[in-house]
Amino acid sequence: MPSPASRAEFDVGLSFELYANPCDADSARKMKSVKPLPRRRFHRSIFCLAGIYNIAWGLYSVWDPQWLFRYSGLPLDNHPQIFACLGMVVGLYGIIYFEVARVPERGWLLAAVGLTGKVLGPIGLLQLIWSGAWPPATIVLSLTNDLIWWIPFALYLYDAWPASRADVFQTSGHKDSGQIAG
Repeated sequence: MPSPASRAEFDVGLSFELYANPCDADSARKMKSVKPLPRRRFHRSIFCLAGIYNIAWGLYSVWDPQWLFRYSGLPLDNHPQIFACLGMVVGLYGIIYFEVARVPERGWLLAAVGLTGKVLGPIGLLQLIWSGAWPPATIVLSLTNDLIWWIPFALYLYDAWPASRADVFQTSGHKDSGQIAG
């Protein structure tokens, strides 16, 4: 059970654990000042769904690494282990999304990495489709894994940025002047 110093409670009747930085003795005190995110419940729900989806997709792709090839009419892959490995990586992202859902005030960087992958993946897929290497039917890969998550992830990053910024400056001991150091 976390100490009362590491529990944040808010006027809206919401309480949740914000785990302190083990390298900083003052982090429990600092985390008490973190404000709840706008649309916190929505963001937690989205990242729980993303976690469930990614783990399920990953498990299915490990179990049946030829599904995309059969679905899209591509020849079956000679090395299905490569697609199974992709399934493993996508599944591991699910664990990361569960962490963002657990403590959304501290998940900005994890979600930013996730959204970056969700932007770069479709760019690579479009290049494959444009070059004729893959058929247009493979777009299902980006529709379900990437594109449907762009708006909710971007909204979360927008809402979580102030808390992330405050956390970085609090744990670094620097005051936030609002300017980017150059």
